[in-house]
Amino acid sequence: MSKIDARVFTPGKIGPIEIKNRTIRASAYEGMAEGHTPTKQLIDYHTSVARGGIGMTSVAYAAVSKSGLSFHRQLWMREEIIPQLRELTDSIHQGGAKACIQLGHCGNMSHRRYCGCRPVGASGGFNLYSPTFVHGLKKDEILEIVKDYGNAVRIARKGGFDAVEIHAGHGYLISQFLSPYTNHRKDEFGGSLENRMKFMEMVMREVMEAAGDDIAVLVKTNTRDGFKGGLEVDDCITVAKKLQELGAHCLVLSGGFVSKAPMYVMKGKMPMRTLWGYMPWKSLWWLKIGIAIGGKLLIKNEPFKEAFFYDDAIKFRKALDMPLAFVGGLNSVEAINKVMDAGFDFVPDFVDGKPHTDTHNVFTLGFYYTDTPNTIVDISDFEDLKFEAINCHESQKDVALNAALHIQDQYFAQGTDFKAAEVLRLQNKLHSHCFNLPIE
Repeated sequence: MSKIDARVFTPGKIGPIEIKNRTIRASAYEGMAEGHTPTKQLIDYHTSVARGGIGMTSVAYAAVSKSGLSFHRQLWMREEIIPQLRELTDSIHQGGAKACIQLGHCGNMSHRRYCGCRPVGASGGFNLYSPTFVHGLKKDEILEIVKDYGNAVRIARKGGFDAVEIHAGHGYLISQFLSPYTNHRKDEFGGSLENRMKFMEMVMREVMEAAGDDIAVLVKTNTRDGFKGGLEVDDCITVAKKLQELGAHCLVLSGGFVSKAPMYVMKGKMPMRTLWGYMPWKSLWWLKIGIAIGGKLLIKNEPFKEAFFYDDAIKFRKALDMPLAFVGGLNSVEAINKVMDAGFDFVPDFVDGKPHTDTHNVFTLGFYYTDTPNTIVDISDFEDLKFEAINCHESQKDVALNAALHIQDQYFAQGTDFKAAEVLRLQNKLHSHCFNLPIE
């Protein structure tokens, strides 16, 4: 096997901060914030990542306001959780890593039961994802959300974070303003790309002012939306240049649109059986039936290949003069070296000299959707675990199957008291590499 490029282990600068190496635990929603507040589970998770040698770990998908919530176990930035945020960042720092938090607003990707109001978006209409009617934001409401971003950065500082990552991709609110697919406005925020970028510009000015000279600002942005009628590469490069002009310290290059092209974000097959199986009938019956009947028609599978954003991302590297973080399918040393040789500055996390970028998706297995963590697990659930393991990407198959079998062994050891929450705990513990399972 080739050796990892030595540059990966050298310090890297992101604005005002320096991290000890070029590895960043990419932001991926953990679902560990009961009551929208950091829990011991979330603290243990990121502490394990920090102790593993990561340069910086990113706490994912914190809503800047209640209206920005998508899920019931999602962080919501507010003054009363600062002590718990501080406990989280203190533990990460003691583990030897920098702490980053991803800040965003889901826009229309929500439901009243989570966000407490009719979901909002760049434009009104109906969102099949929830499904729900959407309220198109008025100008005074836009200004209020812009202020929420700045306030969230100030809370992040009080909570001890070294960096923030603004989520401007994947079809969430900033992305909804940018994309012609979701922005049908007739005012100064709609029409041309220049106009559609205005909300992003306002947010970034507020964020940069709140960040001052001691908080690093990263932005997750699309290389393309991933479907006809969305933003293409040239549009997204224009957006990236604007972000550079506005002072962003690093861009995290991704792609896809959750409500339209979700598998473009991570590639591969959508785990329909798992999603369907873990959705509760009582609260998500409509989505459970919809996925069972037409899921394969609504959600397009995307072929997986290593470094799957590379062909688009390299165009951004040539167009920009700023640090760039690469995510997406770095499943071999050779792929990491290819990305580093191309001039990218940061890569996702890996362990024991081998990448582990996509195990997050293998082991979460639909628990974001269950409202019943105390449900007794049926043995058939482990058939789903093994099914997903066998059908994941070749480079992950062995570790995923070992994980499924290990969790099944724990089930037999604990008997009928083994519950869904325990499966989730074991999955997260495995993801943090507390189990010494082989990665072939």
